[in-house]
Order: sequence, then structure tokens, then C-alpha cells
Amino acid sequence: MLATPVGRDVKFAGSASALFLWEPTGFGLVVMGRYSVDPDNATKSCKARGSNLRVHFKNTRETAQAIKHMPLRRAQRYLKNVIAKKEIVPFRRFNGGVGRKAQAKAFGCTQGRWPKKSAEFLWQLLRNAESNADYKGLDVDRLVIDHIQVNRAPKMRRRTYRAHGRINPYMSSPCHIEVILSEKEQVVSAPSAEEDAPKKKQSKKKMARQKLMQRD
Repeated sequence: MLATPVGRDVKFAGSASALFLWEPTGFGLVVMGRYSVDPDNATKSCKARGSNLRVHFKNTRETAQAIKHMPLRRAQRYLKNVIAKKEIVPFRRFNGGVGRKAQAKAFGCTQGRWPKKSAEFLWQLLRNAESNADYKGLDVDRLVIDHIQVNRAPKMRRRTYRAHGRINPYMSSPCHIEVILSEKEQVVSAPSAEEDAPKKKQSKKKMARQKLMQRD
């Protein structure tokens, strides 16, 4: 058997960021990046992911947690509102030095920020996932963010020059993002026991008796 070559990240022109895309290999096969979880129903879900994205890990993680389990349309509106500073991103884990804001009360906490770049990257990733869902023939209006995860990527090293001839590290904190959208199933209410029970047949004499009693 021939060994399958490993897929590689494809960089966009004019950008240092990279999204992991499906890419044909030398043997005519397709290799796709791994996801940390598999959807319960693969036919009713779609995926998208970005690798080595030049956006802060901590801000992006908090923004991703805010939109987890949201409907797709609501998440897109929320990210637009974050960019416009109409809604805030609550900071619950990486909240050291984060100021307190009144808008964070809506999420039951006190600290929050408006990470514009993280919101823009996540919005673009959701658009990518929406396109994949449209290609698969899913109902976009019923999609929900079933899974979203942000991981640290290898830090990128630069240097900054200090006084007295010193040189200090000047590191960036990129991240990997993966998202899975699932089509929400329509909930049909079960019929009640009264509706299920067969109606008893009444004789004509009994019905005539009931009418007479109602007249009296």
C-alpha cells in the first residue's frame, strides 16, 4: 500500500495567517486536519478550522466561549455587536488585569472586553463553516455552534531592543481554532393521552336523553 502524504497548512496571499484546507496530495487522495471531537450526526453537521492564526489566544478563547452553543445567526450578530461595542465579551478565565464593565452584568460577571480582532477572525470562520453547510445542503437558519475550541499555537519570536544594549524577547501568541456546526432537530410535541384515547361511541337514545336534560 502507498503511504498517504501529510496535509499541510495553506497560507493566504498577503497574510501571515493560515487556514487548514482540504488539499489534493500526490496520490490523488485528500487529507483533512484532525478535530478534537466528532459530531454525533456527520450528515447534519459541518466543520471549519484555522491554524496558526495571528490573533491573541486568550482573547479569542474568551470570545469563542461566549458564542458556544449559540445559533449561527445569533452568533454572527453578537460578533458584529462586539466589534461595534454594543455587546461585550465576558472574561472568566483569563481575566487578570481586565477592567470591570457595566455590559458584563448581562452575562453574570463583572469583567469584560471588546476584542475586535478576535471577533473578526471568528466571524470569518463562521462564514466559512456556513459556506460548507450550504454546500452540503443543510438548513443554515437551523444551525447551532455545537463545538468550538481554541488552542495555543507555537509562539512566534521577535526581539525588542532595550537600553544599555539589552535585547528582550518580543513574542506573539497565535492560536488554532476549530468549529463544528450542527443542524438543530425540530422538536415535535408528543400527543396527550386524551387525544390518543379512542372516543367512545354513544347510542342515539343516550344522546337524545342528554339533549332533554340540557333543555330542562
